[in-house]
Amino acid sequence: MMANPHRGEVTAVLDGRAWTLCLTLGALAELETAFRVSDMTALVARFSNGELSARDAVKIIGAGLRGAGNPVDDDQVARMTAEGGAVGFAAIVSALLTATFGGTEREGGDPS
Repeated sequence: MMANPHRGEVTAVLDGRAWTLCLTLGALAELETAFRVSDMTALVARFSNGELSARDAVKIIGAGLRGAGNPVDDDQVARMTAEGGAVGFAAIVSALLTATFGGTEREGGDPS
């Protein structure tokens, strides 16, 4: 299955296999709980600080995998490998967050 960027999906290669990830509304709710924030605005602020721990990457990638319908838990995600190691995981997280929340600028300045 190919990722559909119009639905916020990305493809990532983990353990040598291509996976689709998507931060659905349920996956975002999961992350709000995991990061102990009250809403999506606080979640965006949390991700915008430029800091990313390995635990953060596991939670974000795990939520994205589950959001796309992959039956994996965070322990399985923690044991996965990515091409490029830590940099590869950071790139996956970045692509997933960008697909979900967009870049810092929107065309035409219209937030809707």
